[in-house]
Amino acid sequence: MRILGPIAAICATSLLAALPVLAQTAPGDTGAGVQRGLQELNFSGQVGSVTLYRAPRGSGTLVVVNVHGQPSGRIEAASIQRGKSCAPSDIDPNPAWMLSNVSGGRSTTVINASDTKLLSGNYVVIVHGGAPVPVPHNASMSSMMAGGNMMVNGMVISKARWQPVACGHLYGS
Repeated sequence: MRILGPIAAICATSLLAALPVLAQTAPGDTGAGVQRGLQELNFSGQVGSVTLYRAPRGSGTLVVVNVHGQPSGRIEAASIQRGKSCAPSDIDPNPAWMLSNVSGGRSTTVINASDTKLLSGNYVVIVHGGAPVPVPHNASMSSMMAGGNMMVNGMVISKARWQPVACGHLYGS
């Protein structure tokens, strides 16, 4: 009878440890997902992972980005862009899909693309170090966009601060 106490505690601990992983899966996904790494760019100190989960009934792919080393309180843009590697010369500067901003080291977005397409070897996930800047209520959009600024998730990003800090190449197994 004394053995059951420690065994029950181990089982409970294992179950609690697994709950965050179970919570990441999209409905209808087997739970496995496909994970790829994020490498540091431009001496940012940021690394992490991108995990793709199949969404139910062909409704797209859940993209979960986890970043370690993101400065506290910073919000960073993330995108999926065409590219064969994380070398800047291999990446199309125009995002194919914008992802939710990375905040607290995490971003989750459902995009309208299959995981098969994303894993074709033609895409990379980029985390951008430029912090979004709120648009002043009295500023015109054309004045805010002048000088190479760009709009991301409803926020203006200064192109001077639009520097990639992490990159992950999406490829099949």
